[in-house]
Amino acid sequence: MSRLEKEVHEQPAVLERLLRKQLPRMREVAGYLRRRGVEFVYAVARGSSDNAVLYGKYLLGTRNRLVVALAAPSMFTIYRRPPRLPPGLVLAVSQSGQSDDLCRVIEEARRQGQPTLALCNSPRSPLARAAELVIDLRAGVERSVAATKSYTAQLLALAMLSVCLDGGRREFELLQRLPERVASLLAASEERAGAAERYRYLDRLSVIGRGYNYATAFELALKLKELAYLSAEPASSADFRHGPIAMVESGYAVLLVAPRGRVFADVRRLAGQLRQRRAELLVISDHRPLLDQAQLALPLEPGQAEWLTPVEAVVPGQLLALQLARCRGCPLDRPRGLSKVTRTR
Repeated sequence: MSRLEKEVHEQPAVLERLLRKQLPRMREVAGYLRRRGVEFVYAVARGSSDNAVLYGKYLLGTRNRLVVALAAPSMFTIYRRPPRLPPGLVLAVSQSGQSDDLCRVIEEARRQGQPTLALCNSPRSPLARAAELVIDLRAGVERSVAATKSYTAQLLALAMLSVCLDGGRREFELLQRLPERVASLLAASEERAGAAERYRYLDRLSVIGRGYNYATAFELALKLKELAYLSAEPASSADFRHGPIAMVESGYAVLLVAPRGRVFADVRRLAGQLRQRRAELLVISDHRPLLDQAQLALPLEPGQAEWLTPVEAVVPGQLLALQLARCRGCPLDRPRGLSKVTRTR
């Protein structure tokens, strides 16, 4: 078994450990942020962590009614003209905590007197040392280049932050059920291990999500690029209609991330438009009628709250990217041109 495959299957244990070990600490962090009167979040990340932050933008904005902005690190490093930050939390999300530009954002935020929080899988990293507050993701060493277990741990950490800031018993119960639900999803997905062979010679596709799963579209597009070397373009179902849909012709592949929720009707309407164009539909969903219309159905367990579906919806996509890479002869643990720790300035 490859390291990548092993780490994908570690995700239920990682989620359970993060909840068990760090939920009390997250309650403390949330209490501190409430006392500071935080109403604004300025977030910074790179790579898969940037996609996790995109989830956080929707989550903290929708559930907690916070204004969330994504940082441009080059303002702090290359241009050396950091913005004057309004009062609020500066949040850094990272697997390795090694990138200089993330550290510079946190250091400048502390210089300006803002509270800083790092969600990091390396609690002794430069980023963790730079931040005022740290949540250790407890994912364990991630040896495969492609982030999997650290990504879902970041999603869960953001969900924990959201619930600890403003949540009740029902929300905490939903968090506690996540590890078991992801375990069930992994077991069920193994039964479709050969389905990716149909797309062995695929060279391009679009990946569509909206709302909370806009982040999932970006993360799965990244996984398909770095593991299977596909040209994968992420978009929301709304933005896709504003131009990229012109690419769609007979046989063009589109991966739809479509769990039920507020945005489901829009994604389902797009699926109808794509079928009219005779597109090849790959669908991640908990809605059986939509799955039945797909050439490749990747089912989710029903009954999850929409704001938590990204933690689950990414898993069948991770396995699809893994299986495509394997049948295309791509190295699973060492994609060409990549390294586990990428340092950016």
